[in-house]
Amino acid sequence: MDRQTFEAELKRDGYDEILTGNTQGPKHNGEHSHPYDVKAMVIDGAITLAWEGRTQTFRPGEIFTMARGCPHTETFGPEGAVTLIGRKH
Repeated sequence: MDRQTFEAELKRDGYDEILTGNTQGPKHNGEHSHPYDVKAMVIDGAITLAWEGRTQTFRPGEIFTMARGCPHTETFGPEGAVTLIGRKH
């Protein structure tokens, strides 16, 4: 899926905030949660998420979702990551 199509999908699905995240690596964000639902697509680099006993790495073109309040960690490799993020408050 391309960036423009994904952004249109976010708007259609009621994500009221859309932004581009640019995280420089390497970086690790310890366990935390967000007060909003997240749906994001990796544009460049990679992000590894750990939640609910599983760990998964997402690369360009891949999409992930995270329910509000879900405890998770985020790890970025040396290349960091650029993500298109939708937040539903």
